[in-house]
Amino acid sequence: MTDAIQKIHSFERFGSILGLERMEKLMEGLGNPQKGMNFIHVAGTNGKGSVCRFIYEALKESGYKAGLFTSPYIRTFNERIEFDGRCITDSDLEACTAEAFAQVEEMTGQGLDSPTEFELITAIAFLYFKKKKAEYVVLEVGLGGRGDSTNIIENPLVSVITSISFDHMDRLGNTLAEIAYEKAGIIKKGAPVVSNVQAAEAADVISRRAGELGCGFIDVAKFNYGGAKKTLESYSFDANILGTVYNGIEVAMLGEHQIRNAVTALAALAVLRERWNIDVDRDSIYRGLGNARQPGRFEILRKDPYFIIDGAHNEGGAEALKSTMKELFPGSRVLMVAGMLADKDVLGILRHFYEIADDFIAAEPDNPRRLSAEKLCAEIRSAGRNCIPVPDPVLAYEKAFEMRGNYDVVLFAGSLYLLGKMRSVIDG
Repeated sequence: MTDAIQKIHSFERFGSILGLERMEKLMEGLGNPQKGMNFIHVAGTNGKGSVCRFIYEALKESGYKAGLFTSPYIRTFNERIEFDGRCITDSDLEACTAEAFAQVEEMTGQGLDSPTEFELITAIAFLYFKKKKAEYVVLEVGLGGRGDSTNIIENPLVSVITSISFDHMDRLGNTLAEIAYEKAGIIKKGAPVVSNVQAAEAADVISRRAGELGCGFIDVAKFNYGGAKKTLESYSFDANILGTVYNGIEVAMLGEHQIRNAVTALAALAVLRERWNIDVDRDSIYRGLGNARQPGRFEILRKDPYFIIDGAHNEGGAEALKSTMKELFPGSRVLMVAGMLADKDVLGILRHFYEIADDFIAAEPDNPRRLSAEKLCAEIRSAGRNCIPVPDPVLAYEKAFEMRGNYDVVLFAGSLYLLGKMRSVIDG
């Protein structure tokens, strides 16, 4: 672990506190590097990382120098900040961290509140993209929207909201309308809005907010797509996006939900082209969407039997995983290695997992908020399923590998903090 990453992680103790006051002070001290940049701002409960990746790859294929800021990471911290197809280097990360950290020390020396870890990382990303002279930055919201550190930006080219479902209710609210209000906080006056929110009560909040701020509003939830072909290598589909017809557009990220994410990205790209005259041509879009990969999103790492990892860390993600498994592996014998955080809707997630597998290994994610393997196993057994508690992720993998002969699929899911370790072990 580099010195920069150790410094960044030392801010974990401040937790995740929503609100822009600390971020405003930090960015002001750094000379507001985010000002003057061209942002595509993406919020949502699920799908925002994939939508960001689709848009970024299409911009890159069109020849633009684009930046991508996403979270969390699967393998290395550097994955969170990407420019022109490459993750931030350790030396650039060290330099930008040192610059941001010096400003943090100045703030705290004046008796001001310290930024949180995510606020510090966001500042580092802005410094890096400024240094690289990024033409466009695809910016993923960390948590919520209204009080998220990325919401320091003032004039996005387009605001995208991918989905609304239940997650982080302790901070975002207990109804879909309340959660939508927080996500809709990224909408800025006059900036076009692309929304793919299915639930009517949440969609109404977003469309109303867009109307109040005089924004063009595109409701992707009403778009139709067809001709879907589904294989273990890719999904393809046809769609009419604001009058532009795409036939046989192919995505390597698997699952019906990834088609919806791709349609959302296509709508955002249409806004960039029509509203801002950004030259994103058809061939670049086909190549970009076809090239897009998100680690830990229904990623097949091994065959015979299949070893698959998926970051289904909330109920919406678990439901999407269930649907994808039913589409691609109907009737298969599945062993699931699950690990979760204690502050998630464990019962809601498990409700969908039970429709995927009868046999489980419970592991523990590498996170202080982890749910113990024993507690997870007790819950699974109470529902009449088989479960073996193996807290250590590496040992859990070894146990699954030992049992693999009885199954068609070994599936690792439940928390992104579990998948990084699993992925490195499976990849060898």
